[in-house]
Amino acid sequence: MHWLTRISLSIASAGALTGALFAQYPGLTLPPSGKNQKAMVTQFIGPVRVSIQYSSPAVHGTDGKDRRGQIWGKLVPYGMADSNGFGNGKPFPWRAGANENTVFEVSDDVEIEGKTLPAGRYGLHMIPGEDEWTIVFSKNSSSWGSFFYDPADDALRVTVKPHKNDYREWLTYEFTERKPAETTAELQWEDLAVPIGIKVNNIDDIYVTRLHRELGSVPGFSYEGYMAAAQYCLNSNTHLEDGLKWADDAIGRPFIGQENFNSLSTKALILAKMGKQDEAMALMRTAIHHPTARPTDIHQYARQLLAQKKTAEAVEVFKYNAEKNGDAWPVHVGLMRAYAATGDNTKALEQAKIALGQAPDPLNKKSLEDAVRKLSSGGTIDQ
Repeated sequence: MHWLTRISLSIASAGALTGALFAQYPGLTLPPSGKNQKAMVTQFIGPVRVSIQYSSPAVHGTDGKDRRGQIWGKLVPYGMADSNGFGNGKPFPWRAGANENTVFEVSDDVEIEGKTLPAGRYGLHMIPGEDEWTIVFSKNSSSWGSFFYDPADDALRVTVKPHKNDYREWLTYEFTERKPAETTAELQWEDLAVPIGIKVNNIDDIYVTRLHRELGSVPGFSYEGYMAAAQYCLNSNTHLEDGLKWADDAIGRPFIGQENFNSLSTKALILAKMGKQDEAMALMRTAIHHPTARPTDIHQYARQLLAQKKTAEAVEVFKYNAEKNGDAWPVHVGLMRAYAATGDNTKALEQAKIALGQAPDPLNKKSLEDAVRKLSSGGTIDQ
């Protein structure tokens, strides 16, 4: 009676089924039916939460019998199973686990194997085949097993290819591939794995939507909250108009905004990303002359100018840092770079030796020793 094996992967009779159902009586904490322990796995794709809750049967039966080689196509039949009048009387898929529905839950819309699945909670079912499997996401996520499965409740069906896998005694779900915008959820049991590709196409939109909402609560009562949101847009090069608005809030929002090097420079960098170079340069000049600008802040801005091949502007900023901050670290490092960039190796070497004596850690010391060696032999340094 192979349809009975579909009932719990460990139940051998209809009478045992009755006991299993009682063991799951609502409100009572009792052992899981068939010793199929519950498990849950969760993975975030950026801000999107994906979780799978399931009951995990073993290859070895509760009587200790080794069922390896008897799982696929036998214990778990290929195709839809015949209900023989049980449940709603219709053929049903595998519950992709044991006991209650395997539940797939996603916090936001995703793509499953290229098809859209809206945010929500779904019963996860599978229709196994020798070469291809159908994955079914049902709007009914609260059933016990698949026995009342109704295709009218399908939210999505996709097909996938199973593959051989290292032996797994317990049925397990894992997220086997993880990238910034996608992952693979994989069912693994016995010698087989069934991968399900999951992708998020609009991660930046989701982040920005959440930032708008969250800045209406506690984070919106400090300028740092607006700064963090603006810097997300800057670093991700996305939603720059939103980032500019948040940068303005960080600087000047009533009772909250603070004008300082960080807030001013963040706005300037966003303006530059938007192609507003003149506004960006003017604001960065304001930022580096602000009382809150530290020697390291000014130095790093000059390094950025060098990287952009704006040598004259970079030299001007390095020299301003020396004028404002004297012997503070890393002023002499900056002067070394300024003189080296203009071809004055003699002065660059002088500044490198002074900086070497100030090096605050082994990494900087080694870098400056290399610079002194290169400049002493008439070579050039990396800018």
